Amino acid sequence: MKIIVPMAGMGKRMRPHTLTVPKPLIPIAGKPIVQRLVEDIAKVCGEPVDEVAFIIGRFGDAVEKSLVKIAESVGAKGTIVYQDEPLGTAHAILCAKESLTGPLVVAFADTLFKADFTLDSSVPGTIWVQQVEDPRPFGVVKLNEQGQITEFVEKPQDFVSDLAIIGIYYFQDGEYLRDELQYLLDNDIKDKGEYQLTNALENMKNKGTVFVPGRVTEWLDCGNKDATVFTNQRYLEYLKERGESLVAESAKITNSVIIDPVYIGENAIITDSVVGPHVSLGENANVRDSRLSNSIVQQSASVLNAVITNSMIGNFATVTGTPDDLSLGDYNQLRV
Repeated sequence: MKIIVPMAGMGKRMRPHTLTVPKPLIPIAGKPIVQRLVEDIAKVCGEPVDEVAFIIGRFGDAVEKSLVKIAESVGAKGTIVYQDEPLGTAHAILCAKESLTGPLVVAFADTLFKADFTLDSSVPGTIWVQQVEDPRPFGVVKLNEQGQITEFVEKPQDFVSDLAIIGIYYFQDGEYLRDELQYLLDNDIKDKGEYQLTNALENMKNKGTVFVPGRVTEWLDCGNKDATVFTNQRYLEYLKERGESLVAESAKITNSVIIDPVYIGENAIITDSVVGPHVSLGENANVRDSRLSNSIVQQSASVLNAVITNSMIGNFATVTGTPDDLSLGDYNQLRV
């Protein structure tokens, strides 16, 4: 089994946090989004994962080494390939054409999920979906009476279905997928100006490939700051339900109150503060004389004499005496 992870986007809706790292490396409950995604997919695959191919922009050696380590953490080889032009989802996946062999999962790296299933690798294809109130921003699927997918529609402005594609797909035959993606590019078949995976899926379906919907317990989006903070909240609850330890033994907590669930990283320092619920503190973070809730504070950041909520504080940033609801990038300082 292989996992293909397209993640070359610029993450403009997550700036300033994506000025120094790609969006999928932003931490959720102490681990990068893409690491949690890969780990969760590996758990439901039902068989060993032998390769994880990351499709990225030119983010530099440090990012690439981090991604290879994520693949190795699930016992797989890490492969780095590049998408230098934003030409659509089909083009992004095809950038990893050398890895499109055998059974594989394609997972776009701005989403997380909760699930209690094991992948059925005997079916030709599975498209994971979630019912949504407003399907217009998403690709959606229509089903027949047998529960098979009959149509793929990209961002419908008129209602056709409320089953949104969440960005995770299983293909039994990677070579077949590769050929259908190549067909779109060779014949310049675009939808809304880009080469879309949904067009390849539609062609495969018309040739007789049976796709079935996969269902998840919860779909968690990481598209912007508020969505990412909410995903951190939900994921902390999820980890608490699983009984995972969320506080590093090396953390130093003095004269403070911790309201679970809270993730506290290695060597974090909390003094004279109230932290939680739903806070993630990165390693070496420093919180003093403050009240934090529903926020992500990344590694080596400092929060001093502040009250913040619904916020993201970047690596090595410093916040002093600041009102709530912040989005502060790496190395920034804010004092009020």
